[in-house]
Amino acid sequence: MSRKVYFLTAGSIFTIIAVLHLARLVFGWEAVIAGAVVPAWPSLVGLVIAGYLGYEGFRLSRRL
Repeated sequence: MSRKVYFLTAGSIFTIIAVLHLARLVFGWEAVIAGAVVPAWPSLVGLVIAGYLGYEGFRLSRRL
């Protein structure tokens, strides 16, 4: 696998994760882990981190 394909794949996966975090925040979906409801703020953190990693993946793939 070339570096360009790797960065494109990683960027796509992280972008999908960011979109799912955003959807949870917008639609108010509830996340339950082991019977405990997870508050919304971890999704906000996940959105920022996954969004940044997705952006970097696409940016790096264009540089190659």
